[in-house]
Amino acid sequence: MQRRKFLKNAAAASAAFSIVPSHVLGKNHVPPSDTLYVSAFGVGGRGNGVIQGLDATGHVKFVSFCDVDDRRAKQTYDLFPDVKRFKDFRKVYDKHLKDIDAVMVATPDHTHATIALPFMREKKHAYVEKPLTHNIHEARLMTKVAAQNGIVTQMGNQGASSDDSRIAREWVESGIIGKIHTIDCWTNRPVWPQGVPIPVERQRVPKELDWDLWLGPAAMRDYNAAYLPFKWRGWWDFGTGALGDMGCHIMETPFSVLDLGYPKEAEASCTSVWVGDFVEADYSPSCPPSSKIHLKFEHEHHGDIALNWYDGGLKPDLPDELKDDETIGDGGGGTVMYGDKGTLVCDTYSRNARLLPSEMMNLYKSPEPKYPRVPGSMDGHIANFVDGCMNGAATSSDFAKSGPLTETVLMGNLAVKAYQYKVLQEGKKVGDWAPYDYPGRRKLLWDGENMKITNYDRANEWVSREYRKGWELS
Repeated sequence: MQRRKFLKNAAAASAAFSIVPSHVLGKNHVPPSDTLYVSAFGVGGRGNGVIQGLDATGHVKFVSFCDVDDRRAKQTYDLFPDVKRFKDFRKVYDKHLKDIDAVMVATPDHTHATIALPFMREKKHAYVEKPLTHNIHEARLMTKVAAQNGIVTQMGNQGASSDDSRIAREWVESGIIGKIHTIDCWTNRPVWPQGVPIPVERQRVPKELDWDLWLGPAAMRDYNAAYLPFKWRGWWDFGTGALGDMGCHIMETPFSVLDLGYPKEAEASCTSVWVGDFVEADYSPSCPPSSKIHLKFEHEHHGDIALNWYDGGLKPDLPDELKDDETIGDGGGGTVMYGDKGTLVCDTYSRNARLLPSEMMNLYKSPEPKYPRVPGSMDGHIANFVDGCMNGAATSSDFAKSGPLTETVLMGNLAVKAYQYKVLQEGKKVGDWAPYDYPGRRKLLWDGENMKITNYDRANEWVSREYRKGWELS
């Protein structure tokens, strides 16, 4: 996205942004500086967009940029040629810890916690892209460290700052659609390869890339262009698949509307890949081409709520209230929330919230706004973080909220991994009829408070991960 577009999008948010005088905040409050000093990690791709959003507020000064791939980082380096550059985040910590107020992390999923946590423990504010972390244990730890240190945090799911998300909550709390029993969410992802074999060709590492640093906590393996710059999302060692990529965007609405906690059950089914007659491929290191995931929640007011997720071209049934000439969702996906009195739908990023049947929109008088709006709506998400750091504004997706949301998304992935797991039966060989057992293809019972599957112990291996020596979480 061009810098001028970010400046335009941030105009509403910046217009409402101000420095609060110390006498207003109280005599014991340290008055904020008019500048937020930030170090950014992962500055290409989405990282470049967040950096431009931070810059557009007019209140951020970048202390350093850190990226392991100079090719990917070039677009940002060209925009900000005077900012110091690093490849190893640990050198930023050693040299500039005292110089920064906040960090922005937009690296691949598997290094979010590895990079953010050391700075968070030193009371540095943190903006981290979605999903917040690579596994459930990391999300719980990030949430805990943020709370212990009283820092300002924000996950990069910009729909959390949208007006529509707040409008949807106000509608549901007014009782217009009654008690919610079922939620359907879907995405057009993956738009990268999944259900594929591990590359076996050893390729030369490009001179601009530090492959060892890119791998970070993941086990060492040979470089192959099949992983970069975007396709790492389809490998469990690095990414979190279609659900991890978009779940924190699309599930944001039901989480905000209902204050959903941890799911109590998770179940998945996925596409298998066949490479010959009766020969099922074992591509389990890769996320599946498509999946359907079922989560169940207990809710104090609404009772049991079923949340169904679809990806890889799968979609839920259309609502009965939808007219023949009407559609729901957008090109990226959408959400449908079914109540016993009506239905609420919205597009990706919580956009375009509306009621079904469509006549309800004309007959229903919306309640007075109850929840404060973020200036600029979802375009103000990044400025909302800066405002939180400098003025104490409440952020839309702090880790107290986005941590449990990320855990739920990753719980869905845990069910997918359980579904993928298979064991060759004794006395059978690949190519025989039905040679595998699939012990994980079951409803998984989740004790969220204790982060434990209670009815299938092997799945607990996937709550965390094995960290490469020297890359353990600090």
